[in-house]
Amino acid sequence: MDAAAADAMATDAHLYGVIGTQVFKRKVLELGEKLLPAFNTPTGIPRGVINLGSGTSWSWGWASAGSSILAEFGTLHLEFVHLSELSSNPIYTEKVMNVRKVLNKIEKPHGLYPNFLSPVSGNWVQHHVSIGGLGDSFYEYLIKSYLMSDKTDEEAKKMYYGALEAIETNLVQKSQGGLTYLAEWRGGILDHKMGHLACFSGGMVGIGADDGPQEKRQHYLDLAAEITHTCHESYTRSATKLGPEAFRFDAGAEATATRLSERYYILRPEVIESYMYMWRLTHDPKYRQWGWEAVEALEKNCRTDAGFSGIRDVYSSVASHDNMQQSFFLSETLKYLYLLFSDDDLLSLEDWVFNTEAHPLPIIRKSCLQSGPGTQDADKSAAE
Repeated sequence: MDAAAADAMATDAHLYGVIGTQVFKRKVLELGEKLLPAFNTPTGIPRGVINLGSGTSWSWGWASAGSSILAEFGTLHLEFVHLSELSSNPIYTEKVMNVRKVLNKIEKPHGLYPNFLSPVSGNWVQHHVSIGGLGDSFYEYLIKSYLMSDKTDEEAKKMYYGALEAIETNLVQKSQGGLTYLAEWRGGILDHKMGHLACFSGGMVGIGADDGPQEKRQHYLDLAAEITHTCHESYTRSATKLGPEAFRFDAGAEATATRLSERYYILRPEVIESYMYMWRLTHDPKYRQWGWEAVEALEKNCRTDAGFSGIRDVYSSVASHDNMQQSFFLSETLKYLYLLFSDDDLLSLEDWVFNTEAHPLPIIRKSCLQSGPGTQDADKSAAE
């Protein structure tokens, strides 16, 4: 191939890349605009489901008294702020800031955030608190909003450390065997179980450790390590070396599932997510060792001819596949494993935050805020 042909191919590739970037940018802004009617409630708290054609929204049928779910309406901030950056339209940021306004106004039991909130009255519907399902990513997005803002979003920081203090006071427990875990809270009564979904919290507490009060920074890092260790124990105590959907700390149980309905594993990423963050933060080799144990367990128990499958019972040495490869296995589980064994400058935590599905979003530098939305290096290729 001569030089002219090579230059032509390079120009075409660049052109297609720019066109492709613009197509995705246009589509994501169209989607963002179609989501806005979900916020048309008396409080501005969005409902959980929306018809993108008509703009009609409603709450999940299983949600208590037509409520919205904390982990849903509280897990919008990163994406919606990024939408405002891309579009130069502040409405997306305004919508999620209003969610915070409602949450800051309402009284919180013992400083905790229950999982169900009425989008009509703005009141909690029931007092069930969980750092696992229904609540999880709300807390994650508080600290990540602070980090994505280049540590300028003081409101997010205040809300996160306030929530973390309430979690430590009310939910963090120590088992008889010395394992630290996060119980669930039901109207003041503790349920001594921890879901696999809650195992993201080791990484969450870890990435927020350095920005807490000076006297508590090492404490937070130690807490992150303890939670991650407990989640690793839920893996090592099974026959497959993969963790169950939920594990308990009652009736003599220690980090093991005691109910048949909680013994399955569906390729979830949360434990490996915490390994990755803790490796980046401490470079303790045990986190890579634990990650490799998970790789070997996945290969042995979950690989099939057509991909990877969840298994019905992690305590059975003969794997029974559920014949489903969940989408988060590719977007999260394998990505976190890849990052765990990569150099720290690959998607550096100094430059990127990961949303709750492990998609990287660029940190908004102060200089970018001064220059106006959409001026980040990550967006330059679209404008060139």
